[in-house]
This record gives sequence, C-alpha cells and structure tokens, in this order.
Amino acid sequence: MSDSFQLGGRTVLVTGGTRGIGRAISIELAKAGAAVVANYARNDAAAQSLADAAAAESLTLETLRADLSMPKGMEAVQERLAALPAGNLSIVHAAASGVHRPFDQLTLRHWDFTLALNVRAFFELMQKVRPALGHGSAVVAVSSAGAVRAVPAYAAIGSSKGALESLCRHLASELAPQGIRVNIVSPGSVMTEAWDSFPDKGRRAAEAVARTPLGRLVTPAEVAHLVRFLISPASGGIVGQTLVVDGGARIVD
Repeated sequence: MSDSFQLGGRTVLVTGGTRGIGRAISIELAKAGAAVVANYARNDAAAQSLADAAAAESLTLETLRADLSMPKGMEAVQERLAALPAGNLSIVHAAASGVHRPFDQLTLRHWDFTLALNVRAFFELMQKVRPALGHGSAVVAVSSAGAVRAVPAYAAIGSSKGALESLCRHLASELAPQGIRVNIVSPGSVMTEAWDSFPDKGRRAAEAVARTPLGRLVTPAEVAHLVRFLISPASGGIVGQTLVVDGGARIVD
C-alpha cells in the first residue's frame, strides 16, 4: 500500500476505542503503524480483550481507562498525551452514549448524560490536547444518521450527533489554516453490541437491511477503513466533510 496511507510515527487517541466500531478503528490504525491509545470508560474486560488481540499481532496499542465525561477522566487523558511533540497527535472520537427513548419519555438528566460524552467531552478534549495538535494532525468524529434524519427513540442521541457534526465543521474552518484537518464519518446501521440498547433490535436490524441497496449492514471494519483514510496523508485535501458509509441507505426513500 502507498506510504500516503501509512501512519508510522503518529500517535492516535481513539475515544471509545475498545468496543464496537471504536475497537475496529483502534486495530486498523495500529495495523497502519500508528501508536494507538484506546480510551474507554469502564469495561475492563473489553479493554483486556483488545489489548490481547493487539499483542497477538505485535501492534503498538495501549488502553487508557478514563471517563471523558468526568474531570478526572479528562485530566488522565491530558496527562498521558502531554509529552507528545506538536503535530504528532491525531484524534478519533468514537465514544458515544445515550438514552433510547421517545421525546416525551426523556428527562433533563437523560439529555445532559447524552450530550456530556457525545459533544461536551469532545469539545473539552480538543481544547485540552490542542498543544499536541499541529501541521499534519487529523481529527475524525464518528456520527450517525440520526444527526440528519429522524430515528425512532433517538431524539437525544440524534441531537447530540447533529451538534457534534456542527462543532466539527467549525473546528475544521478554524484549524485548517494550521494544517489540522477535521472531518466526520457517519456510519449507517452497523451490528455491534450498541444494538443491545435498542428496543426491538431484531426488527430494526431487518428493516435496516431491507432499505439498504447493498443488501446487508456495513461492518465495523468498513467504517475503520474510512477512518484510516481520513487520518492518513492520503486524504490531505479533505476538510470539514461528513463522509457516509452505509451501503447506500441514505440515497433511497
């Protein structure tokens, strides 16, 4: 593969990097030569599983337990990355949480909980690690179709993803003159453990397949391939864009 797709010498922080799409991204970037710091909040078993898989392939990957919605978690990440020289760091924000309920069943506590990790933590993280970002750094935030489409029982999460995308566009405009590229990846339906929080997940998954021209759900690995491209020098001219990987679901009614 061309050197422009390689990530040797670069450190990449992957928030939410030990499960689901985040795990696939962590593995993919490490295979491309990056030193990956896979952040997670509390699932030690998933983190150990990722560490074992990385060790089996001699990948440069470490896990970092830190809840980014809490001050101590943000401090832990900042401390870990503080020694990096400017321009060495790239970021993938794959961490996400939220409450799957209709609007009239949501509370302010649900709302605050959802936005705390999905948007506020990313905003604060970008400010905290800004000294380690420089010419050649890349930032990718993982969004979802709920940012632009109405999805049942998804009002809080979809709103947070819409805010995340807007924030990324503003960051892209402000940081691009310093050679820091910010982009967004918006996956379609991807079968991960996150589906366990959906009510009636079996029916929803079948409906998602039926409305996807590809005839199947996209895989975490396919999302990870796109993230690798956006982190790599190969995507040097792409700034402030939302790239969709959904098997064509958003091009049909």
